[in-house]
Amino acid sequence: MATQWYQGKVLQIRQLTTSVRQFFIEVHPNETIFDFLPGQFITLDLPVSDKRLNRWRSYSIANHPDGTNILELCIVQSDEGLGTKYLFHEVVEGTELKFKGPDGGFVLPGNLQTELVFICTGTGIAPFRSMINKVIKNDMSFKKIHLIFGCRTASDILYKDEFQKIVEEKTNFKYDVALSRDDHPDFHHGYIHDIYLKQYAEVSPDRQFYLCGWSSMIDEAVVNLIIKMGYDKSQIHYELYG
Repeated sequence: MATQWYQGKVLQIRQLTTSVRQFFIEVHPNETIFDFLPGQFITLDLPVSDKRLNRWRSYSIANHPDGTNILELCIVQSDEGLGTKYLFHEVVEGTELKFKGPDGGFVLPGNLQTELVFICTGTGIAPFRSMINKVIKNDMSFKKIHLIFGCRTASDILYKDEFQKIVEEKTNFKYDVALSRDDHPDFHHGYIHDIYLKQYAEVSPDRQFYLCGWSSMIDEAVVNLIIKMGYDKSQIHYELYG
């Protein structure tokens, strides 16, 4: 099957934290709805090199499909890579971007009547925001969703107000934040591993873990969940961009 490429225009750019920006991209043409599953990603083809390895950058879609044909990306600024430098120093509102997708099987399970534990760090929260908003905004029935988010300081927390609002509205939605370099009274001081190791020490077959974020975090979590805690590998899901 041939790869389908799309054109999109950057409608808006918002600074979420000192190092993270939201990019809102409108897909062209407007007559065709760009359909995707929450958790999937797109791959941008950026005009920064003749080599595909340097041009292509994959990002999870941070909003849920709502028929608007607007995609939201949550991107962290880095000193490494031509792609990131282009997005943060050359892309402005009105810039046209070429991309393909959606891709990826890191999506919500068909059965939401099982415990879902979403573990993420940094901008790895993007696919989970898409999944959670799909469930909440469509008033879908679910057993339990627990979002565990890790970052360095309180100023690095992404979408905090959104998730805290859901906590107030849904008793079966739980939200924990771990700060590795900040001692804050409202959040756990340490790493996300501390939270799930303690709260899910008793193994249950009726539980699925989804991981997204820093590769070192994913590696450690997989070892913890399968080797140390005894969960079956079929209960562990994580995204690898391609």
